[in-house]
Formats: sequence, structure tokens, C-alpha cells
Amino acid sequence: MLSGDLATYLSGRYIEFKINSLSFNEFIQFHKLEVDNKSLLKYIKYGGLPFLKNLKLEDEIVYGYLQSIYNTIILKDIVERYKIRNFFLLQNLIRYLSDNFGTILSAKKISDYLKSQKLNFSVKVILQYLSYLQNAFFISKVNRYDIQGKKIFEIGDKFYFEDIGIRNSIIRYKIRDISKILENLIYNHLCFLDYEIFVGVNKTTEIDFIAIKEDKKLYIQVAYQINSEKTHEREFGNLIKINDNHQKIVVTMDEFADSNYKGIQHLYILDFLHKFL
Repeated sequence: MLSGDLATYLSGRYIEFKINSLSFNEFIQFHKLEVDNKSLLKYIKYGGLPFLKNLKLEDEIVYGYLQSIYNTIILKDIVERYKIRNFFLLQNLIRYLSDNFGTILSAKKISDYLKSQKLNFSVKVILQYLSYLQNAFFISKVNRYDIQGKKIFEIGDKFYFEDIGIRNSIIRYKIRDISKILENLIYNHLCFLDYEIFVGVNKTTEIDFIAIKEDKKLYIQVAYQINSEKTHEREFGNLIKINDNHQKIVVTMDEFADSNYKGIQHLYILDFLHKFL
């Protein structure tokens, strides 16, 4: 059963538990790997579905399995469940999300893109299909949050995949996508740690993640590498502009990133996934 079915099929009280795909630490435990860059690359490419423990971690084998999981989710949890007739639209929507996850999207923007591909579907239909993908735990939607006004924006969201390996089986892993993949991994890790997550908006600047749990709040920026003064100014500068004392972190693929700049931590993605608990 999916989450939405519980009230229909179960009488009385019940408790719902959401089970995430494996965290990085669970991944290395399952596969008996060392905490190193080779293990990180495997996690980046293949994601955290537990059954991978029974497979040889090679592209052809893993992506073949993940494709079968993808097909099962799409056909049984979405197409059959919601009686979808336009399978072609659903496929195109998923491919669009696979190429544009981690960017600000709206149903209208997606609809306009599909129209440019000679696929004329309304915003209402796009919203329905996105809700089906969320209900099947295929993607997650992250709302934008105004840091100063302390309100949630009604339009313009980001979408992330529940498991990055399934995304990579749809559009194969490429180094050009690494920044978006890092964002997705950090989002999944924050979900694993039970944070409520938003995309931050501070006047004209964007903060990749605001993570809130009880009285704890984190601001996190994600970048591939801090390899120029301009990138340093953008990633650290956006956090410096936030006028409060909550923890602020920049996460990158820079291996020797364990440092502090004006109270802002700079962490290597491996250290974040392994040690930030």
C-alpha cells in the first residue's frame, strides 16, 4: 500500500513510518566498504536501495536492476493505480525532472517546455502527475521559504529523487550533473536525519537548504568546487547575509575542505555524509 491508502484500508488508529533508501553510512555497512572516495563514487552513481547488496556494483548490472524497479513503480504504483492513459506524457515528464531536478520549477514552466516539444497538456494535468510521482515516493517536493518574511512561497519549488540511483538509471550519471546530484544526496541525508527542509530565499539570493528540527536550524549551500573568488563569494556570501546565529555550512567536492570562514563551515561531501549526524 502507498501512504494515501492507509486510511482507506486500515480501520482505527495506525502509525506510518517512512523508510528512506540507505544513508551513506548504511551503504558502506551493507556493502562492507571503506569510507573513501571510491565508496563515495559508488554511492553517487548507484544510490541506496538495499537489494544492491546482492549485486556486483557495475553499471550494466546495477542500472539493469534499477530500471526494473523504475518500471515497476511507474507501471504498478502510478499507471495502474491512477488509470493513466497518457503514458508518453508521464515518461516525458519524468525525463524532464531527471534533467532538471534541483532547479526551481513550476507546473507552468514544465507545461511550457512540453508544449515546445509538441505536447500540449494543461497545468492541471502536470500538477496531477507530479502528485502521483510524490505519492509513489518517486520524487519529493521542496517548498521555498522566505527567510525574512518567514512565509512559504506558493509557486516555484524544487524536486529531488527519493533515490539518486533510480534517477541515474533514467539519465545515466554524467559529471556535468554532479552539482545537482550532490544537492540530492544532501537533501536525502537531511531527510534521513528527520529535518524539515526548505529552499531558502533571502531577498534576491537563494540558499540551497534550510533544515529545521525542533529548535535547531541549519543553512546549507552546495557547490561542486570552490575554485574561484567569484564562487567563494557567492556560496559563502549568501550565508553571511543571513543575520542570525544558526549553523551555516558550505558542502563541496573539495577534499581538503575542513575549514571555517567567518563562522561558516566548509565541509567535503564525504565528511558531511559520514560524520554529520
